[in-house]
This record gives sequence, C-alpha cells and structure tokens, in this order.
Amino acid sequence: MSNDRDTVVVTDGGSGLGTILGVLLIIALLVAVWYFTLGPGATPSTNGGGTNTTPSLEAPSLPAPSA
Repeated sequence: MSNDRDTVVVTDGGSGLGTILGVLLIIALLVAVWYFTLGPGATPSTNGGGTNTTPSLEAPSLPAPSA
C-alpha cells in the first residue's frame, strides 16, 4: 500500500499588518538612534574650550598672613 499524497498549502494575501508593524518598528529605532547620537538627547563631548568648568568644592589655599 503506497502513501502517495500531495500536501498543498494555500495562503491568502493577508492584511500586511506584520509588514506595517515591522516598518514602524524600524522607523522608531532609527529615530531613537538619531535622538541619542545626533539630536537633542546627545551629550556634548567637549565644553568648548577644553577647560574644566566644574567649580571645585575645596577652598583655595591662601598663604597665612604674617604677623
């Protein structure tokens, strides 16, 4: 007894919802990468002059007045 049967899979076109969601996800990722690397969310790499502008918490050392 031979088992010669063909299986046929029929697919309909679908709504394309997966494709739409995939494109939206890629666009969202591109926007996020732009925002954190080039846009307003990017942190500046230098402060302009390259000098330390953070105020020191230590008091400046002054020589003691002579008596």
